[in-house]
Amino acid sequence: MFLGILAGLLTCALWGLTFVAARLVHPFSLFDITIARYGVFGLTCALTMLHPRFRLKGVSGRRIATGMMLGIIGYVGYFVLASQAVLLAGPVVPPLIIGIMPVILPAIANLMDKTIEWRRLALPLLMIAAGIGVVNVELVAKLDLQGQRMMLAGAGCAIAALLVWVLYGIVNARIMRAAEPPGTIDWTNLHGLGALAGSLVLIPMASNTYQTATTEDLLRFLGWAVVLGMTASWLATWCWSFASRRLPLALTAQLIVAETVFGLIFGLTLDARGPTAAEAIGAALQIAGVSLAVHTFTRRRRAALTAGSGATPQ
Repeated sequence: MFLGILAGLLTCALWGLTFVAARLVHPFSLFDITIARYGVFGLTCALTMLHPRFRLKGVSGRRIATGMMLGIIGYVGYFVLASQAVLLAGPVVPPLIIGIMPVILPAIANLMDKTIEWRRLALPLLMIAAGIGVVNVELVAKLDLQGQRMMLAGAGCAIAALLVWVLYGIVNARIMRAAEPPGTIDWTNLHGLGALAGSLVLIPMASNTYQTATTEDLLRFLGWAVVLGMTASWLATWCWSFASRRLPLALTAQLIVAETVFGLIFGLTLDARGPTAAEAIGAALQIAGVSLAVHTFTRRRRAALTAGSGATPQ
């Protein structure tokens, strides 16, 4: 379990780069880095599969299609939406909105099969809402009309990214915890091939910045494309699959809170500033609320398992 937790935390740190990636490669566009990042990711996976040891064996056509589709929506789709959210709304609000994902998954399960009274979630949900609200009230109050529209559009992109992440998380967890889950390397490679296909579709939207960019800008862009493609995509996918197979879903969901923390740290570091009082209070409330909600779901799940097994609490 310890190795699974370490793998999950490393994944969250690498995924946190999503919230600053588009800013790191300026003047190149969001679509430029998306194409380059997932081009590197997909080519890495394709080259890996050339080795006999890593070729797909015993994987059904349906599972191959599912793995590739998850690569398209869970990587290309999520990255574009999350990055656009940061470009529009700044470094604080998008990570906080997307950071409620660990609560959304158990909440959906609770709607389908009620295992916990909603009143038990009142406090954590109130903390989450208050945290996001505190940050937004301060930011919106400082903006003019155009800025408020950009903030609203950014929040919309963050919500869309959250929904994509939830869909990805549900399908991926179901497959990885099936009776015969795919191998970690196989699943990573299928995600990469899907991400490559998705990035190719975006080529018509690429800019021509490379024609006018300085050598320094071009090298920085290529460097980050490799880093994001090899670590934040390939290595992170492998680590998360590794963690998903060794940790219960409730614990992996709780670990995802770390992505919000890393995203905020990276964004504020890039701005060379600390959080304002409202940002610090709002982030603390939101992260505490998410952690408390996940703990509530986890505790109730353990209690149900204990009762079901006939065991008596000590």
